[in-house]
Amino acid sequence: MKKALDKPFWETKYLSEMTATEWESLCDGCGRCCLHKIEDEEKDEVYYTSVACHLLDSKRCQCSNYPERQRLVPDCRVLTPETVPQTRWLPRSCAYRRIDEGRGLAWWHPLVSGDPETVHQAGISVRGAVISEKLVPLDTLDEYLIDWIET
Repeated sequence: MKKALDKPFWETKYLSEMTATEWESLCDGCGRCCLHKIEDEEKDEVYYTSVACHLLDSKRCQCSNYPERQRLVPDCRVLTPETVPQTRWLPRSCAYRRIDEGRGLAWWHPLVSGDPETVHQAGISVRGAVISEKLVPLDTLDEYLIDWIET
C-alpha cells in the first residue's frame, strides 16, 4: 500500500502550496491558453478560435518569449493559484483547472505519461491546428471558431 508521501506532488498539494518549479511543470504544453477567444457575456460562454498569439511557437506549443510575454503582449494573462478558479476560458483539459477542480491529471499529461509528446498524440494540443494572429484580421475572429477535445 502506498503512503501519501509516495504520491506525486499534484495529488498531495493545493495549487497554492506548489513551488515555482512544480507550478511550471503542471503546464501540459497544449498551447490552448495562447488562442484568441470570444466571450459571449449574454450566454456566459467562451468560444475558442484557431487564431494564436503571435508569440506561440505552434510546433512546440510554447511561448517563444515566455519571460517577456507580458511586456510584448500586454493582455497576456499570467495564471496564479488565485486566478485559476476565476479564469473561465481555461479549457477543461488544462492541468491547472483539473487540479483546482480536484480531477487530477489526464493520462496524456507529460507528468503522468513521462512523455511530452502524449499531449500532442492525444489531440489535446494546438499543434498543426492554428494560424498566427499576424495572418488574420482580428475583426474576423468569429470566422475561426473551433471545437477542441475536452477531458
